[in-house]
Amino acid sequence: MLTHITINNFTLVEHLDLDLKTGMTAITGETGTGKSILLDALAMTLGERADADRVRFGSKRADITATFSLDDLASAKSWLIKNDLSHDESHENECLLRRTVTAEGRSRCFINGQPVTLQQVRALGELLIDIHSQHAHQSLLSKQTHQRLLDEFAQHQPLVKKVKQTYQEWQSLHSTLVSLRDNADETKARYQLLHYQVEELNQLDLTEGELSKLEVEQKTLDSADIIIHKSQQLAEYCDNEEHGLQPSLSQAIRLLGDINPKSMALSNAEQLLNNALIHIDEAYAEIRHQVDNTELNPERLQEVNGRLSACYDIARKHHIQPEELPEKHRQLAEELASLSGGDEQLGELTEQVAAAKQLFSKHAEKLSKQRQTSAKKLTKEVNKQLETLSMANADFIVNIVSDDVAPSTYGIDQIEFLISTNPGHPHKPLGKVASGGELSRVSLAIQVATAQTSHVATLVFDEVDVGIGGSTADIVGRLLAQLGDRSQVLCVTHLAQVASKAHQHWQVSKSSTDNSTQSTIIELQQQDKIEEIARMISGSDLSDQSLAHAKVMLEQV
Repeated sequence: MLTHITINNFTLVEHLDLDLKTGMTAITGETGTGKSILLDALAMTLGERADADRVRFGSKRADITATFSLDDLASAKSWLIKNDLSHDESHENECLLRRTVTAEGRSRCFINGQPVTLQQVRALGELLIDIHSQHAHQSLLSKQTHQRLLDEFAQHQPLVKKVKQTYQEWQSLHSTLVSLRDNADETKARYQLLHYQVEELNQLDLTEGELSKLEVEQKTLDSADIIIHKSQQLAEYCDNEEHGLQPSLSQAIRLLGDINPKSMALSNAEQLLNNALIHIDEAYAEIRHQVDNTELNPERLQEVNGRLSACYDIARKHHIQPEELPEKHRQLAEELASLSGGDEQLGELTEQVAAAKQLFSKHAEKLSKQRQTSAKKLTKEVNKQLETLSMANADFIVNIVSDDVAPSTYGIDQIEFLISTNPGHPHKPLGKVASGGELSRVSLAIQVATAQTSHVATLVFDEVDVGIGGSTADIVGRLLAQLGDRSQVLCVTHLAQVASKAHQHWQVSKSSTDNSTQSTIIELQQQDKIEEIARMISGSDLSDQSLAHAKVMLEQV
């Protein structure tokens, strides 16, 4: 519901802050005071056309902010999340719409502080509020709203959900099938390329970690003659009888053994030399092991070089590092397997598409039959309400055209509310109704008929009481109050019978000075309500009789 609105420099309003409540709120005032300014401001905030002449004379910019509670508006919450426009968690149940218009005619829209397009504001606005007047934002003129209201009225939602689900599954499979058919030549070429690449990698048969082992082996084989030569030289340095490390250390250790007594330093030196001799013996053993196990093998070197070259060449073809070849082999093999049996896959997919379409048609036809039955009930109920609203000559119908050639997520039906306001005249869409008052009353009749099932949180009515009076006006007031028990209702009215039924009452007034004119809105309390109702009954000259009549009208609510 709408909880707050701030209006700055909009037409005759310099500044206005209003807190709104649940129930029915009547907006009244003398002719020319600007009773519809609030509704015009709301409509502009919800995406209606913004003109520079809406900016208050002498101001640079008009600025309007409307705050909505989303407690009972799950669809609006979902829309905000989907469009990444929701508030943080602490304000997730609140939505702020803001619209600015400059004196030059430039306009900007914001949702929760983020700049958005007019289309986005209008899409969200249809989920938040309905303004019923001749020219303002009104979702009731949309065929999609007609479908939603009928399905909600008949409680078709579970079947509607099945129809939407089966339609989406059918379309998804159909898109996949069309893509496969359209890309058959490309798929065949891809299959042939993959077959060649996988076969090449199969022949290479490179295992995980094998490449690094081959590279180590290649370096060893390529340097075998150098390794053997240098190792033999090392062995000679270790074991040469005249100048080798082992004989020299042994002689040094014998010399130290001949010194007795030894100092601490010589004892340490002797220990270190003994340790060094042990290490040199071990090093000599390792060197001899290397010499004994290294051989010149040009045949194996050629074989390793050839395998490494093959790995490098194939890796270059795939633009990857050689060590990535085993993983690439696995990926290509999996893709090849997925493309295998293309004709068989097309056949299976064709059968799946046919089955999905049949399931959708089954649910859509069932929904269509139920809609036909429910349409008669809704037609009867709306016409009943129209009769009470002094539109007995009007004839409302729910028109359903079924066409399985143009299905959608909503089924096979095109649903539209039509009305004839004069006997013998053809039925036309609601937007073609000439009179703003008639359209508002038709809207009221539909809202009352669907009140128990509709989920619109805020309803706004302008001109709903044009051309009526007496008992009909009393009925309109009671119906609006009845709607106010379930939704938030704002109503601009000039009839005391309507205003007296409101849960809240706002009065619009206009004041002028030599330099400016300004409209203001205030909420009336009990005595002020009596005086305003009395003014609406008898004019500006209040009498005891009109005051008493107004008091009685308010007490009867």
